[in-house]
Amino acid sequence: MIEILDTTLRDGEQTAGVTFNPSEKLAIAQLLLEELKVDRVELASARVSGGESDSLVKICEWAGAKGFLDRIEVLGFVDGGQSVDWIASCGGKVVNFLSKGSLKHLETQLRKTPEQHAADIRAQVEYARSRGLEVNLYLEDWSRGIADSPEYVFFLVDSLRDLPIRRFLLPDTLGVLNPWTCAQYCRLMRERFPDLHFDFHAHNDYGLAVANTLAAVQSGFQGVHVTVNGLGERCGNASVAAVAAALKDMAGAEFSLDESALTHVSRYVASISGIRIPDNEPVVGENVFTQTSGVHADGDRKGGLYENRLVPSRFGRERRYALGKMSGKANVLENLDKLGINLTPEQVKLVTERVVELGDKKEMLTAEDLPFIVADVLKSGQGSDNIRIVNYSLQITKDMKPAAMLKVSIDGQEYETSSHGDGQYHAFMRALWKVYDRLGKKHPLLADYQVSIPPGGKTDALVATTIVWDMDGHSFKTRGIDSDQTAAAIKATVKMLNIIENLDISTLK
Repeated sequence: MIEILDTTLRDGEQTAGVTFNPSEKLAIAQLLLEELKVDRVELASARVSGGESDSLVKICEWAGAKGFLDRIEVLGFVDGGQSVDWIASCGGKVVNFLSKGSLKHLETQLRKTPEQHAADIRAQVEYARSRGLEVNLYLEDWSRGIADSPEYVFFLVDSLRDLPIRRFLLPDTLGVLNPWTCAQYCRLMRERFPDLHFDFHAHNDYGLAVANTLAAVQSGFQGVHVTVNGLGERCGNASVAAVAAALKDMAGAEFSLDESALTHVSRYVASISGIRIPDNEPVVGENVFTQTSGVHADGDRKGGLYENRLVPSRFGRERRYALGKMSGKANVLENLDKLGINLTPEQVKLVTERVVELGDKKEMLTAEDLPFIVADVLKSGQGSDNIRIVNYSLQITKDMKPAAMLKVSIDGQEYETSSHGDGQYHAFMRALWKVYDRLGKKHPLLADYQVSIPPGGKTDALVATTIVWDMDGHSFKTRGIDSDQTAAAIKATVKMLNIIENLDISTLK
């Protein structure tokens, strides 16, 4: 079994602009241990701030009640016992001491001899054990140390291996390894110290963090360090989602992590950190399970010819087929099937031609646009506009709440209403939902709201507003385009209203 340590709350918090408050740290720690089921969590650096102290106290109290306390780890320093005292006072039970893993770091930063450093570490380990703390040991800059001064690395480990150090944590601090050198150095450590437990801690400066982590495991390392969404200093750390998938599919490794929770945890951390998940991020990105080519969609319909072991259901996802200029009949059929729309072969051909035409003009198309394209092309009742915004007025005045007045037509009956809100669109939506509540009609919750403008766009440039909605646990998105952001959002909202009016919402995901 490979141990997985998640260091989102320690190393991941070194991402520029990312800071978690104590309540957020507790919530993330709970998700990591209870839902994602990682083996260990590294969540703080000793004596950094009062906020770190508050976070550690709260998490240790919760972890103690849940029986997780031995899985909570804190970075500590060789500082005469101050880190140990700080961790113990907060309720922590595991310290990950930071030592120097390269001779260059030792001589330049600490200006000490290897013998002096080993003696200092020994004293700290013995003191930590006397305070009831379990000890792991980082060898900072190990990757350059084993390459440039291996005799120092061997001396340090030899000098400390008799101590009650449970794990030696070997980081590629500056992300300088590649899979070949990583495997070489990891095998060297395993061969020389076969009885010790080694963790590998990757950084992603060359985009090789996941590959290096895989190489370390295949070379015999028993533990790996990851972060959610690859958060971390500079280019970040190894992404937990990509590492888990690679370990399982390429190394046949076993671990306790529940990969079905990866998408939820990744999206939650993205919302808290403010760092969005790239659309092409492996496993958890928006586009990961989206096929664009018509040839690929056709192959999937005829036997899953373009599928691999990354089956979307493993991660709580589903496969999608994009609509655009590269779409073929198979793409359109896949989306029509999911929406429950049945067309004749000739009608499918006409709709496909229209999708390609729109895609060639760089129109952004989603599956939710398809009923409107069908209605436009075939002049049929499918996707008809049963709900229309007849008129609306939005007002914004300095030092006063924005207001909205609107007239909406639902199945031919017009309704007028008004409301205030924290913004113009908020006021519009509050007025709209007044009508829906009056009629006893259900409506979705707004889950995400994104505005896109062309790079370098002028003040009259078109704005695309994309909104993700959640209806009874099913999410779908709509998009509106206008030169005014609020008007674009209203157009996206009207699309949503007609989707939930005309379709079985359970078919939308």
